[in-house]
Amino acid sequence: MNCRVVVEAAVPVYDVASADEAVRIAISKTGEMLNPDLNYVEINMGDRHCPHCGETLEPAFLAADESLVALELEMTVFNVERDEHAARIARKEIGQRLENIPLDVLEIEEIPEESDEDTDTEADDESSQSAEDSEDVLPEFEELIDE
Repeated sequence: MNCRVVVEAAVPVYDVASADEAVRIAISKTGEMLNPDLNYVEINMGDRHCPHCGETLEPAFLAADESLVALELEMTVFNVERDEHAARIARKEIGQRLENIPLDVLEIEEIPEESDEDTDTEADDESSQSAEDSEDVLPEFEELIDE
């Protein structure tokens, strides 16, 4: 089973004047820590909500020229046994590169896998159409094995 895992990270940023500046610096800082090893991790601004009224807040909390920015890091984990396994793998992979940054798993979504029957029938349809269209095309690998 393959899963898409979204992890929230609390990234500290220092010497900033505005929340927008803090978010830009946090995304850049996180990207530098993840690349080139984890260049497949998507970095997005996190969603924060007021615990009392539920109103949406900015992803950065700014105080005394320092900020704590909520970022969402999304990655796909392949060949896992269950959701908890996917969460552990994502936290480990991301956490190894983001030292001293707390992580929390927000969402785990199973990615539906294509069935083998659907891909086989599509491949058969395409190969039969291409064989009819042109006889100069090289035969498929499976056709060579059958001969």
